[in-house]
Amino acid sequence: MAIKICFEPMTWKQRHSIRLKGYDYSQSGVYFVTICAHNRQCLFGAVEDGDMYLNGAGEMVQAVWNEIPRYYAGVETGAFVIMPNHVHAIVVLSGCCGCDRPAQGG
Repeated sequence: MAIKICFEPMTWKQRHSIRLKGYDYSQSGVYFVTICAHNRQCLFGAVEDGDMYLNGAGEMVQAVWNEIPRYYAGVETGAFVIMPNHVHAIVVLSGCCGCDRPAQGG
């Protein structure tokens, strides 16, 4: 199976981190997150006629996103969109960061 590259390597610029130096991103807050596929490969589906169609990998990403609050106490999920080669998401950390302990019953 061939994997389609959505962008020519020379057409997109290397982005610089916009993280605030010294900021503790594990503290409570609302965070906008973008996660890109390795080498910007279109791994999650395709856009056809303006609509995004998820493939198996995209459906898996959606399923895992939906389960995050079940497994991580203090983590809520907000808006979420899957694109062919990246994901945009809102993550809400409330109270204690849930990264180090699973939710009860998870």
